[in-house]
Amino acid sequence: MSSEETPGEQAGKTDLDEVEAVLGYRFRDRSILERALVHASVAECRLRSNQRLEFLGDAVLGLVISDYLFHRYPRFLEGEMTHVKSIVVSRASCARVSERLRIYQFLRRAKNVGKSLAWSESMIADAWESLLGAIYLDGGLEAARQCILRHMRDEIQAAVDGLADKNYKSLLQNLAQRRYSAVPVYELIGQRGPDHDKSFQVVAKLGRRRFEPAWGKTKKEAEQGAAKNALEALLQDQDTAAEQSDADTEAGLERAASSLDVHDESVETCTDQ
Repeated sequence: MSSEETPGEQAGKTDLDEVEAVLGYRFRDRSILERALVHASVAECRLRSNQRLEFLGDAVLGLVISDYLFHRYPRFLEGEMTHVKSIVVSRASCARVSERLRIYQFLRRAKNVGKSLAWSESMIADAWESLLGAIYLDGGLEAARQCILRHMRDEIQAAVDGLADKNYKSLLQNLAQRRYSAVPVYELIGQRGPDHDKSFQVVAKLGRRRFEPAWGKTKKEAEQGAAKNALEALLQDQDTAAEQSDADTEAGLERAASSLDVHDESVETCTDQ
């Protein structure tokens, strides 16, 4: 065992049966699985790490979740599906799945890697995506789909339940923190009506951006309306960006998969660009 590797991860790489049992999938080509468990910190070069498989797995995960939401929830609007998907494919969600399956015990990494909470979450989330990429490469989209839904159905349901609660302030805050590392602010900008029957107008702000204001019979109701307007605007932004890339997703998967042959000569030379 290399002095630079953690003992648990070095032992884990030789016990591929256990990894397959955790995933519920048996590899035809175990060299792909081995590659998925090599963190860049111990790889001879990045081409021998799991980073390329992580890239592929991220695309596969997004496609599978999008397809599932489209068919499972036919009454969801595109913005609602986008919101649920963004939660399910997030780093936090992937890290929870990875931690639940204890994937970190199989991952080969340097001893000093993964000590901070943020870095550890990122690392194990990436490991989950690299394993999904490996399954896709070895067994195809259906095998990856079965694995994803087997282990992430609870994440999907939790995201859908959160949407059903209609707590727009909570939904907006989660999206804002995850996507923009910011917290929305609510400003009372108007009032009307007599004291016994007042209405309030509130606007939500995120950084320098102000969204469409909303009226409500109470400040709380107006804040919920303002949060809803902001959430819809942000999701629309997301939809517009997604439309520019979704058409190329399947073609991109095929190109990425074809370039991920673990016996490819360019990989064997191990030359980082």
